[in-house]
Amino acid sequence: MPASGASPAPCLLVKGGDDVKLTRYTHGMGCACKLRPQLLERVLDQVRAAAAPLVDPNVLAGLGKSNEDACVYKLRDDLAVVGTLDFFTPIVDEPEVFGAVAAANALSDVYAMGATPLFALAIVGFPDGRLPPEVLARILTGGQKKCEEAKCLILGGHTVEDIEPKYGLAVFGTVHPDQVWRNNGLVEGDTLVLTKPLGTGVLSTAMKRGALSPEGAVALKANLTALNNTAAALAREHATVHACTDVTGFGLLGHLVEMLTPSEGRQALGENDQKATEEGAPPHKRPRPATLCAVLRAAAAPLLPEARELAVDDQCVPGGSVNNLKLAEAAGVSFAPGVPRELRLLLADAQTSGGLLLAVPAAQADGLLQRLHAAGLRTSAVIGEVRRREAPQSPLIQVDV
Repeated sequence: MPASGASPAPCLLVKGGDDVKLTRYTHGMGCACKLRPQLLERVLDQVRAAAAPLVDPNVLAGLGKSNEDACVYKLRDDLAVVGTLDFFTPIVDEPEVFGAVAAANALSDVYAMGATPLFALAIVGFPDGRLPPEVLARILTGGQKKCEEAKCLILGGHTVEDIEPKYGLAVFGTVHPDQVWRNNGLVEGDTLVLTKPLGTGVLSTAMKRGALSPEGAVALKANLTALNNTAAALAREHATVHACTDVTGFGLLGHLVEMLTPSEGRQALGENDQKATEEGAPPHKRPRPATLCAVLRAAAAPLLPEARELAVDDQCVPGGSVNNLKLAEAAGVSFAPGVPRELRLLLADAQTSGGLLLAVPAAQADGLLQRLHAAGLRTSAVIGEVRRREAPQSPLIQVDV
Protein backbone atom coordinates (compact mmCIF):
# COMPACT_ATOMS: atom_id res chain seq x y z
CA MET A 1 0.00 0.00 0.00
CA PRO A 2 1.19 3.57 -0.52
CA ALA A 3 3.18 5.14 2.26
CA SER A 4 1.45 7.63 4.51
CA GLY A 5 0.97 10.85 2.59
CA ALA A 6 1.76 9.27 -0.79
CA SER A 7 -0.80 9.39 -3.58
CA PRO A 8 -0.82 6.78 -6.30
CA ALA A 9 -1.48 7.76 -9.89
CA PRO A 10 -5.11 8.43 -10.84
CA CYS A 11 -7.13 5.24 -11.29
CA LEU A 12 -7.43 5.45 -15.06
CA LEU A 13 -7.41 2.28 -17.12
CA VAL A 14 -4.69 2.23 -19.73
CA LYS A 15 -6.30 0.57 -22.75
CA GLY A 16 -3.07 -0.29 -24.56
CA GLY A 17 0.08 -1.65 -23.01
CA ASP A 18 2.66 -0.35 -25.49
CA ASP A 19 3.19 3.11 -23.97
CA VAL A 20 2.72 2.27 -20.30
CA LYS A 21 5.17 3.80 -17.79
CA LEU A 22 5.09 1.54 -14.76
CA THR A 23 6.79 3.94 -12.34
CA ARG A 24 3.73 6.22 -12.62
CA TYR A 25 1.73 3.55 -10.79
CA THR A 26 3.80 3.26 -7.62
CA HIS A 27 4.76 5.44 -4.68
CA GLY A 28 8.34 4.05 -4.54
CA MET A 29 10.67 1.95 -6.60
CA GLY A 30 12.46 -1.39 -6.29
CA CYS A 31 14.28 -2.32 -3.10
CA ALA A 32 13.97 1.27 -1.89
CA CYS A 33 10.41 0.23 -0.95
CA LYS A 34 11.68 -2.08 1.79
CA LEU A 35 10.43 -1.42 5.30
CA ARG A 36 12.80 0.76 7.29
CA PRO A 37 15.39 -1.47 9.02
CA GLN A 38 14.53 0.04 12.40
CA LEU A 39 10.86 -0.89 12.02
CA LEU A 40 11.61 -4.33 10.62
CA GLU A 41 13.94 -5.18 13.48
CA ARG A 42 11.33 -4.18 16.07
CA VAL A 43 8.75 -6.39 14.36
CA LEU A 44 11.12 -9.36 14.10
CA ASP A 45 12.05 -9.02 17.75
CA GLN A 46 8.37 -9.46 18.63
CA VAL A 47 8.05 -12.42 16.28
CA ARG A 48 11.12 -14.14 17.73
CA ALA A 49 9.87 -13.55 21.27
CA ALA A 50 6.53 -15.19 20.46
CA ALA A 51 7.94 -18.09 18.46
CA ALA A 52 9.18 -21.38 19.81
CA PRO A 53 12.98 -21.72 19.80
CA LEU A 54 14.54 -23.07 16.64
CA VAL A 55 15.88 -26.41 17.82
CA ASP A 56 16.04 -28.27 14.51
CA PRO A 57 19.76 -28.92 13.92
CA ASN A 58 19.13 -29.08 10.17
CA VAL A 59 18.28 -25.36 10.06
CA LEU A 60 21.57 -23.84 8.93
CA ALA A 61 20.15 -20.36 8.28
CA GLY A 62 16.76 -18.88 9.06
CA LEU A 63 14.81 -16.55 11.32
CA GLY A 64 16.68 -16.12 14.57
CA LYS A 65 19.92 -17.64 13.32
CA SER A 66 21.57 -14.58 11.72
CA ASN A 67 21.04 -11.89 9.11
CA GLU A 68 21.39 -14.21 6.12
CA ASP A 69 20.15 -13.55 2.60
CA ALA A 70 18.24 -16.84 2.41
CA CYS A 71 17.20 -19.74 4.59
CA VAL A 72 19.11 -23.02 4.38
CA TYR A 73 17.87 -26.44 5.46
CA LYS A 74 20.08 -29.53 5.43
CA LEU A 75 18.43 -32.54 3.81
CA ARG A 76 21.38 -34.88 4.14
CA ASP A 77 25.11 -34.67 4.82
CA ASP A 78 25.91 -33.66 1.25
CA LEU A 79 22.80 -31.63 0.32
CA ALA A 80 20.98 -28.57 1.63
CA VAL A 81 18.09 -26.64 0.13
CA VAL A 82 18.19 -22.83 -0.05
CA GLY A 83 15.02 -20.72 -0.20
CA THR A 84 14.36 -17.01 -0.52
CA LEU A 85 11.61 -14.59 -1.58
CA ASP A 86 11.90 -11.10 -3.06
CA PHE A 87 9.32 -8.86 -4.70
CA PHE A 88 8.85 -5.13 -5.14
CA THR A 89 7.27 -2.31 -7.12
CA PRO A 90 8.61 -1.19 -10.52
CA ILE A 91 11.96 0.57 -10.68
CA VAL A 92 11.77 1.03 -14.47
CA ASP A 93 8.92 1.87 -16.82
CA GLU A 94 9.15 -1.01 -19.31
CA PRO A 95 7.22 -4.12 -18.18
CA GLU A 96 9.70 -6.65 -19.63
CA VAL A 97 12.65 -4.89 -18.04
CA PHE A 98 10.86 -4.70 -14.70
CA GLY A 99 10.25 -8.44 -14.82
CA ALA A 100 13.90 -9.11 -15.61
CA VAL A 101 15.12 -6.82 -12.81
CA ALA A 102 12.84 -8.44 -10.23
CA ALA A 103 13.96 -11.91 -11.27
CA ALA A 104 17.66 -11.01 -11.21
CA ASN A 105 17.22 -9.46 -7.78
CA ALA A 106 15.47 -12.53 -6.37
CA LEU A 107 18.02 -14.94 -7.82
CA SER A 108 20.82 -12.91 -6.28
CA ASP A 109 20.06 -14.11 -2.75
CA VAL A 110 20.66 -17.71 -3.80
CA TYR A 111 23.99 -16.80 -5.41
CA ALA A 112 24.93 -14.89 -2.24
CA MET A 113 24.65 -18.15 -0.27
CA GLY A 114 27.04 -19.93 -2.65
CA ALA A 115 24.10 -21.96 -3.99
CA THR A 116 22.74 -22.90 -7.42
CA PRO A 117 19.11 -21.97 -8.22
CA LEU A 118 16.82 -24.77 -9.38
CA PHE A 119 13.30 -23.40 -9.71
CA ALA A 120 11.16 -20.44 -8.71
CA LEU A 121 7.56 -19.44 -8.00
CA ALA A 122 6.22 -16.04 -9.08
CA ILE A 123 4.45 -13.64 -6.72
CA VAL A 124 2.34 -10.91 -8.33
CA GLY A 125 0.25 -7.94 -7.28
CA PHE A 126 -1.55 -6.28 -10.20
CA PRO A 127 -4.00 -3.37 -10.57
CA ASP A 128 -6.22 -4.93 -13.22
CA GLY A 129 -8.57 -1.95 -13.08
CA ARG A 130 -5.76 0.41 -14.07
CA LEU A 131 -3.52 -1.62 -16.36
CA PRO A 132 -4.39 -4.09 -19.15
CA PRO A 133 -3.51 -7.78 -18.82
CA GLU A 134 -0.97 -7.41 -21.64
CA VAL A 135 1.23 -5.48 -19.25
CA LEU A 136 1.23 -8.33 -16.74
CA ALA A 137 2.05 -10.80 -19.51
CA ARG A 138 5.05 -8.67 -20.48
CA ILE A 139 6.25 -8.47 -16.86
CA LEU A 140 6.03 -12.24 -16.48
CA THR A 141 7.79 -12.78 -19.81
CA GLY A 142 10.69 -10.57 -18.72
CA GLY A 143 11.06 -12.56 -15.52
CA GLN A 144 10.80 -15.86 -17.34
CA LYS A 145 13.52 -14.96 -19.83
CA LYS A 146 15.86 -13.87 -17.07
CA CYS A 147 15.29 -17.15 -15.23
CA GLU A 148 15.95 -19.06 -18.44
CA GLU A 149 19.29 -17.25 -18.62
CA ALA A 150 19.98 -18.45 -15.08
CA LYS A 151 18.86 -22.00 -15.99
CA CYS A 152 16.17 -21.71 -13.33
CA LEU A 153 12.59 -22.85 -14.06
CA ILE A 154 9.51 -20.85 -13.03
CA LEU A 155 7.05 -23.60 -12.11
CA GLY A 156 4.07 -21.61 -10.83
CA GLY A 157 3.10 -18.74 -8.60
CA HIS A 158 0.32 -16.68 -7.03
CA THR A 159 -1.41 -13.44 -8.00
CA VAL A 160 -3.57 -10.92 -6.13
CA GLU A 161 -5.27 -7.71 -7.16
CA ASP A 162 -3.36 -4.72 -5.80
CA ILE A 163 -3.41 -0.95 -6.05
CA GLU A 164 0.19 -1.03 -7.37
CA PRO A 165 2.01 -3.46 -9.67
CA LYS A 166 4.37 -5.75 -7.76
CA TYR A 167 6.38 -8.72 -8.96
CA GLY A 168 9.03 -11.06 -7.65
CA LEU A 169 10.04 -14.65 -7.09
CA ALA A 170 10.45 -17.25 -4.41
CA VAL A 171 13.62 -19.04 -5.50
CA PHE A 172 14.85 -22.45 -4.38
CA GLY A 173 18.32 -23.85 -4.89
CA THR A 174 20.83 -26.32 -3.53
CA VAL A 175 24.25 -26.19 -1.92
CA HIS A 176 26.54 -28.55 -0.02
CA PRO A 177 25.95 -27.95 3.71
CA ASP A 178 29.67 -27.38 4.28
CA GLN A 179 29.91 -24.87 1.42
CA VAL A 180 27.24 -22.38 2.47
CA TRP A 181 28.46 -18.79 2.23
CA ARG A 182 27.57 -16.92 5.42
CA ASN A 183 27.30 -13.16 5.50
CA ASN A 184 29.08 -12.93 8.86
CA GLY A 185 31.92 -15.42 8.50
CA LEU A 186 34.50 -12.64 8.18
CA VAL A 187 38.10 -13.32 9.12
CA GLU A 188 40.66 -10.73 10.18
CA GLY A 189 42.76 -9.73 7.17
CA ASP A 190 40.05 -10.45 4.58
CA THR A 191 39.79 -8.24 1.50
CA LEU A 192 36.36 -6.92 0.50
CA VAL A 193 35.45 -7.22 -3.18
CA LEU A 194 32.32 -5.61 -4.67
CA THR A 195 31.17 -7.00 -8.02
CA LYS A 196 28.69 -4.33 -9.21
CA PRO A 197 28.71 -0.51 -9.10
CA LEU A 198 26.59 1.49 -6.67
CA GLY A 199 23.96 4.11 -7.46
CA THR A 200 20.84 2.30 -8.65
CA GLY A 201 18.65 4.10 -6.11
CA VAL A 202 19.88 7.54 -7.12
CA LEU A 203 19.79 6.85 -10.85
CA SER A 204 16.32 5.31 -10.81
CA THR A 205 14.97 8.27 -8.86
CA ALA A 206 16.65 10.65 -11.30
CA MET A 207 15.23 8.69 -14.23
CA LYS A 208 11.71 9.00 -12.85
CA ARG A 209 12.25 12.77 -12.54
CA GLY A 210 13.60 13.04 -16.09
CA ALA A 211 17.06 14.03 -14.84
CA LEU A 212 18.98 10.99 -16.14
CA SER A 213 20.54 11.00 -19.59
CA PRO A 214 19.58 8.30 -22.14
CA GLU A 215 23.09 6.86 -21.81
CA GLY A 216 22.73 6.76 -18.02
CA ALA A 217 19.39 4.99 -18.34
CA VAL A 218 20.94 2.31 -20.57
CA ALA A 219 23.76 1.75 -18.06
CA LEU A 220 21.29 1.57 -15.17
CA LYS A 221 19.05 -1.02 -16.83
CA ALA A 222 22.02 -3.15 -17.89
CA ASN A 223 23.25 -3.15 -14.29
CA LEU A 224 19.82 -3.93 -12.85
CA THR A 225 19.24 -6.92 -15.13
CA ALA A 226 22.73 -8.43 -14.82
CA LEU A 227 22.81 -11.73 -12.94
CA ASN A 228 25.31 -12.43 -10.17
CA ASN A 229 25.85 -15.98 -11.41
CA THR A 230 29.20 -15.34 -13.08
CA ALA A 231 30.62 -13.52 -10.06
CA ALA A 232 29.46 -16.30 -7.75
CA ALA A 233 30.87 -19.05 -9.96
CA LEU A 234 34.28 -17.36 -10.25
CA ALA A 235 34.45 -16.72 -6.51
CA ARG A 236 33.51 -20.32 -5.76
CA GLU A 237 36.17 -21.65 -8.16
CA HIS A 238 39.06 -19.27 -7.54
CA ALA A 239 38.79 -18.06 -3.95
CA THR A 240 38.01 -19.13 -0.40
CA VAL A 241 34.89 -17.12 0.36
CA HIS A 242 34.76 -16.46 4.10
CA ALA A 243 31.62 -14.31 3.85
CA CYS A 244 29.24 -13.00 1.21
CA THR A 245 26.08 -10.94 0.86
CA ASP A 246 24.36 -9.13 -1.97
CA VAL A 247 23.96 -5.38 -1.70
CA THR A 248 20.30 -4.40 -1.90
CA GLY A 249 17.83 -2.22 -0.02
CA PHE A 250 19.90 -1.42 3.06
CA GLY A 251 22.83 -0.16 0.98
CA LEU A 252 26.47 -1.20 1.04
CA LEU A 253 27.01 0.18 4.54
CA GLY A 254 23.87 -1.40 5.96
CA HIS A 255 24.70 -4.83 4.61
CA LEU A 256 28.31 -4.56 5.76
CA VAL A 257 27.06 -3.72 9.26
CA GLU A 258 25.09 -6.98 9.14
CA MET A 259 28.24 -8.83 8.07
CA LEU A 260 30.05 -7.45 11.10
CA THR A 261 27.25 -8.43 13.49
CA PRO A 262 28.04 -11.65 15.42
CA SER A 263 25.57 -14.42 14.78
CA GLU A 264 23.45 -15.73 17.62
CA GLY A 265 25.40 -17.38 20.39
CA ARG A 266 28.87 -16.84 18.94
CA GLN A 267 31.65 -15.17 20.87
CA ALA A 268 35.12 -13.89 20.09
CA LEU A 269 37.66 -16.42 18.87
CA GLY A 270 39.44 -18.44 21.49
CA GLU A 271 42.51 -20.60 20.95
CA ASN A 272 40.50 -23.70 19.99
CA ASP A 273 38.18 -21.64 17.79
CA GLN A 274 41.12 -20.11 15.95
CA LYS A 275 42.52 -23.59 15.34
CA ALA A 276 39.18 -24.76 13.94
CA THR A 277 39.09 -21.80 11.57
CA GLU A 278 42.65 -22.34 10.38
CA GLU A 279 41.95 -26.03 9.80
CA GLY A 280 39.18 -25.13 7.38
CA ALA A 281 35.98 -25.68 9.34
CA PRO A 282 32.99 -25.13 7.02
CA PRO A 283 31.51 -21.61 7.14
CA HIS A 284 28.35 -22.56 9.04
CA LYS A 285 30.45 -24.18 11.79
CA ARG A 286 33.21 -21.57 11.85
CA PRO A 287 33.10 -19.30 14.92
CA ARG A 288 32.79 -15.67 14.07
CA PRO A 289 34.79 -13.13 16.08
CA ALA A 290 32.91 -10.32 17.78
CA THR A 291 35.86 -7.93 17.57
CA LEU A 292 36.15 -7.17 13.87
CA CYS A 293 35.73 -3.95 11.94
CA ALA A 294 36.03 -2.89 8.31
CA VAL A 295 37.97 -0.10 6.63
CA LEU A 296 36.59 1.13 3.31
CA ARG A 297 38.08 3.48 0.74
CA ALA A 298 35.27 5.67 -0.58
CA ALA A 299 37.12 6.50 -3.79
CA ALA A 300 37.55 2.79 -4.57
CA ALA A 301 33.80 2.03 -4.58
CA PRO A 302 32.62 1.57 -8.19
CA LEU A 303 29.78 3.91 -9.21
CA LEU A 304 27.30 3.93 -12.06
CA PRO A 305 27.74 6.72 -14.62
CA GLU A 306 26.29 10.06 -13.42
CA ALA A 307 25.70 8.68 -9.90
CA ARG A 308 28.04 11.06 -8.12
CA GLU A 309 26.78 14.14 -9.95
CA LEU A 310 23.14 13.24 -9.35
CA ALA A 311 23.68 12.40 -5.65
CA VAL A 312 24.48 16.07 -5.05
CA ASP A 313 20.83 16.85 -5.86
CA ASP A 314 18.65 15.91 -2.88
CA GLN A 315 15.69 15.44 -5.23
CA CYS A 316 17.49 12.48 -6.82
CA VAL A 317 18.32 10.72 -3.54
CA PRO A 318 15.67 8.22 -2.34
CA GLY A 319 14.39 8.63 1.18
CA GLY A 320 15.46 5.04 1.86
CA SER A 321 19.06 5.94 1.10
CA VAL A 322 18.98 8.90 3.49
CA ASN A 323 17.52 6.65 6.19
CA ASN A 324 20.18 4.01 5.48
CA LEU A 325 22.92 6.57 6.05
CA LYS A 326 21.43 7.69 9.36
CA LEU A 327 21.11 4.10 10.52
CA ALA A 328 24.67 3.25 9.46
CA GLU A 329 26.09 6.20 11.37
CA ALA A 330 24.10 5.18 14.44
CA ALA A 331 25.48 1.63 14.10
CA GLY A 332 29.10 2.78 14.23
CA VAL A 333 30.06 3.93 10.73
CA SER A 334 32.57 6.78 10.81
CA PHE A 335 33.63 8.92 7.85
CA ALA A 336 36.93 10.69 7.37
CA PRO A 337 36.38 14.47 7.08
CA GLY A 338 37.35 14.40 3.40
CA VAL A 339 34.57 12.02 2.32
CA PRO A 340 31.94 14.24 0.64
CA ARG A 341 28.25 13.91 1.39
CA GLU A 342 27.36 12.55 -2.04
CA LEU A 343 29.78 9.63 -1.60
CA ARG A 344 28.41 8.95 1.88
CA LEU A 345 24.92 8.78 0.41
CA LEU A 346 26.02 6.49 -2.42
CA LEU A 347 27.67 4.09 0.01
CA ALA A 348 24.29 3.93 1.76
CA ASP A 349 22.20 4.10 -1.42
CA ALA A 350 19.30 1.65 -1.48
CA GLN A 351 20.29 -0.77 -4.23
CA THR A 352 18.12 -2.98 -6.35
CA SER A 353 19.72 -6.09 -7.88
CA GLY A 354 23.10 -5.03 -6.52
CA GLY A 355 26.37 -6.89 -6.67
CA LEU A 356 27.95 -9.44 -4.38
CA LEU A 357 30.10 -8.22 -1.50
CA LEU A 358 32.72 -10.93 -1.02
CA ALA A 359 35.21 -11.34 1.82
CA VAL A 360 38.19 -13.38 0.65
CA PRO A 361 41.79 -13.86 1.85
CA ALA A 362 43.98 -10.94 0.82
CA ALA A 363 46.33 -13.21 -1.13
CA GLN A 364 43.45 -14.31 -3.37
CA ALA A 365 41.81 -10.94 -4.00
CA ASP A 366 43.89 -9.73 -6.96
CA GLY A 367 43.57 -13.03 -8.78
CA LEU A 368 39.82 -13.08 -8.28
CA LEU A 369 39.53 -9.47 -9.43
CA GLN A 370 41.47 -10.23 -12.62
CA ARG A 371 39.14 -13.12 -13.41
CA LEU A 372 36.06 -10.99 -12.75
CA HIS A 373 37.36 -8.33 -15.12
CA ALA A 374 38.26 -10.91 -17.76
CA ALA A 375 34.70 -12.28 -17.56
CA GLY A 376 33.31 -8.83 -18.38
CA LEU A 377 32.61 -7.64 -14.81
CA ARG A 378 34.95 -4.69 -15.29
CA THR A 379 33.48 -2.51 -12.55
CA SER A 380 34.29 -5.10 -9.86
CA ALA A 381 36.66 -3.58 -7.33
CA VAL A 382 38.52 -4.09 -4.07
CA ILE A 383 36.92 -1.58 -1.72
CA GLY A 384 38.41 -2.33 1.70
CA GLU A 385 39.55 -4.86 4.24
CA VAL A 386 38.59 -6.48 7.54
CA ARG A 387 40.62 -5.66 10.64
CA ARG A 388 40.51 -6.33 14.36
CA ARG A 389 38.47 -3.72 16.19
CA GLU A 390 40.68 -1.85 18.63
CA ALA A 391 38.00 -1.10 21.22
CA PRO A 392 34.20 -1.35 21.58
CA GLN A 393 33.90 2.42 21.11
CA SER A 394 36.03 2.48 17.95
CA PRO A 395 34.25 2.62 14.55
CA LEU A 396 32.60 -0.56 13.33
CA ILE A 397 33.26 0.69 9.79
CA GLN A 398 35.81 3.40 9.03
CA VAL A 399 35.34 5.06 5.64
CA ASP A 400 38.47 6.81 4.44
CA VAL A 401 38.91 8.99 1.39
